[in-house]
Amino acid sequence: MAMAADDISAMIRAALPDAQVTITDLAGDGDHYAAHVVSGAFGGISRVAQHKAVYAALGGRMGGALHALQLTTAVPT
Repeated sequence: MAMAADDISAMIRAALPDAQVTITDLAGDGDHYAAHVVSGAFGGISRVAQHKAVYAALGGRMGGALHALQLTTAVPT
């Protein structure tokens, strides 16, 4: 079962309340998305830790309801 872009965004914002989240459906199938997440919570942590925080926000849906997520993260400027 595919996930809606709004659901992905809401889950990320629930875990990272200050996040600016942009979701793009890459294939039009609800399974392959790109996410750009900007959050102050990423300050001082590695890119790998930033990505892990986003994946944790998705509560294990990666590989199931959400097949693929191209992820970019950043700290606000």
